[in-house]
Amino acid sequence: MATTAAETQERLTADFYDYESLLQDDERTILRTARTFLQKEIKPLVNDNWAKGEFPEELIDKFRGSGLAALAYEGYGEHQPATSHLLGGMLAMEMTRTDASVATFFGVHNGLAFYSIYSGGSREQRERFLPRMATMDKIGAFALTEPLGGSDVSGGMRTTARRDGDTWVLNGVKKWIGNATFADYVVVWARDVDDHHVKGFVVEKGTPGFTPEKIQGKIALRIVQNAEITLTDVRVPESNRLQNINSFRDVAEILRMTRSGVAWQSLGLMIGAYELALDYAKQRIAFGRPIAKFQMVQDLLVKSLGNITASWGMLIQLTHLQDAGIFRDEHSALAKGFVTSRMREVVAWSREIFGGNGILLDYDIARFFADAEALYSYEGTREMNTLIVGKSITGQSAFV
Repeated sequence: MATTAAETQERLTADFYDYESLLQDDERTILRTARTFLQKEIKPLVNDNWAKGEFPEELIDKFRGSGLAALAYEGYGEHQPATSHLLGGMLAMEMTRTDASVATFFGVHNGLAFYSIYSGGSREQRERFLPRMATMDKIGAFALTEPLGGSDVSGGMRTTARRDGDTWVLNGVKKWIGNATFADYVVVWARDVDDHHVKGFVVEKGTPGFTPEKIQGKIALRIVQNAEITLTDVRVPESNRLQNINSFRDVAEILRMTRSGVAWQSLGLMIGAYELALDYAKQRIAFGRPIAKFQMVQDLLVKSLGNITASWGMLIQLTHLQDAGIFRDEHSALAKGFVTSRMREVVAWSREIFGGNGILLDYDIARFFADAEALYSYEGTREMNTLIVGKSITGQSAFV
């Protein structure tokens, strides 16, 4: 496949309102350096491994040399002081614009796992675990979802933790856990059988009784190694229990941050799909002219650009709320629900522009189309996020 116009210029064609100009100069340099790295080093690895459902080990080595990990965390990333929420969002967008599986792998490690320890761990735990995660010499995973517990896992968590002297004994099953087949540190959430509160534990690779099994047959995010984890009398020292996590309310604080990250990822996915469709429309000849000259094709492209521009503006304001310290659950819920819905429209319209070629992996758009379904579903379904926002604006809970 030929290099697209969007890959060879500094500013994205989808950035119609020049949102990138809102970054500081040094942050814009980081973003554009990441853009080059992702297109040159990561993109060539994607399609073959996506088709095979395999995770290329060299991916971690390439990320180690990129300096992209832990940029948002004070005292850990290569760029200090820590970068802004806006740059963090745009980096998540840029990563997913390249590939959603790669962005999910990185987001699980750098977001869910890293942030769980950063926010929920003691100073000693942060110093013990995070430096090697920041360099990606150790990879993290986050084990919350269960086979019978997704949106309702807060009240129905079946995985248990029982205190036994200076250790905890974990039993249960977790499902859909990204990176878990190879992760060095897995943050496992379990309900304390004594006080019934949810607690977090860092389970290290090779711990007896911890058995991850790769989930087969996925039609989306095929590079991501999702696992079903069986925990059978897994003994974890008290020193590996996250000391600042005392209930599911603390877990919800983590999810609030990562849910907004999925909204940024969804923006990246629709940008990537739109760029592919725009380039294809300029090159594909039908009835003696490029299909970009057809009114109905232009209609799909403009509607896509409108969704992108509106979503981008929403997410930028979301980072302002984060900076101001007034970022609430309903803010991230509205963003996740709205942006993933707009993403679904854009990838469908973009695939439509490709016609029959739109189902071929060679043209990339089929991968974007399939991966969109996973982003639409995880970190809270549209329905659950709707109910969070609905409760906020009406004062009435519609949860059952």
